[in-house]
Amino acid sequence: MPHTPPWEPGLLSSLTGVGPGPTARGKRAALRAALAAATPAAPGAAMPAAAGAVIEPLVLPGATDALGARLVEEAGFAAVYATGAGLANAGYGLPDIGLVSQAEVADHAGRLAEATRIPLICDADTGYGGPLSAMRTVRLLERVGVAGLQLEDQEMPKRCGHFDAHTLIPSGHMQTKIAAACEAREDDGLVIIARTDARSAYGIDEAIERGRAYAEAGADALFIEAPRTVEELELVGRELAGVPLLVNVVEGGKTPQLDVAEYARLGFGIVLFANYLMRSMHLAGREALAHLREHGETASRAGRMATWSQRQELFNLPAFSAAESALDREYGSFE
Repeated sequence: MPHTPPWEPGLLSSLTGVGPGPTARGKRAALRAALAAATPAAPGAAMPAAAGAVIEPLVLPGATDALGARLVEEAGFAAVYATGAGLANAGYGLPDIGLVSQAEVADHAGRLAEATRIPLICDADTGYGGPLSAMRTVRLLERVGVAGLQLEDQEMPKRCGHFDAHTLIPSGHMQTKIAAACEAREDDGLVIIARTDARSAYGIDEAIERGRAYAEAGADALFIEAPRTVEELELVGRELAGVPLLVNVVEGGKTPQLDVAEYARLGFGIVLFANYLMRSMHLAGREALAHLREHGETASRAGRMATWSQRQELFNLPAFSAAESALDREYGSFE
């Protein structure tokens, strides 16, 4: 007869990053279900039983590291976004002007995907080249466990969508890149989001036309970057209804800051806050260090930092300690 494993049932599966957990395929299915629930019907489409109900948008906070991804999961969000600008800023101390490589992004995304049980969407910039490079990007990111990835239509080197002076590849070339990226998937569940920066380069009408073309090429969701007004947001939501639409909320950026319910009313099922967490941590860290430099102590500021136990609980130390104890014995010793 087989021996009884020397650990309690479920103990090892609680060890995120080490023990068994949700599969990449399962995470992709969860992400697709969330996108389906967050997509309003196209005009003239058969309406579901709950017609007229406001969609429940997927609120997508960004993270720059595993700590951020854990905080997003702990807060109860359904998915997390590996921000490219945040990686450049927080990981390398660089501006978001296309200086981080394909391999660096894939390595980073793998760490974040491993650290959380919720789906991870990764900013993959332009795919780091033409269609063949985009195909390899898909394979690399799929291999490390991402649930979705975003490709954009800027020329290399790319720039943050809320900067100025963008240069885009032709729309037809981007369609080819998207189609090739979709073909490269081993798992059809992998979500591919197509972003266009055409609003900044050519205007909102061109951005909408490109969005429509990218959906025809196989993109699962559309990211029309940096609409300037509520009227432009409404136009995008109306003209591209029936496809999951993402709006990027950049505090101080070019797109109007609304609440999540208002974005949903305008037709956007995915509301991305790519660098809200990083920027909040930035200010908190600056204030903490200023206090230390001025006062030479941290005890008086203890109420404004995570406690020792909160830190250890976030990284699951109690379960890991229990697992170490359980595994420090011979197999079958529970019998």
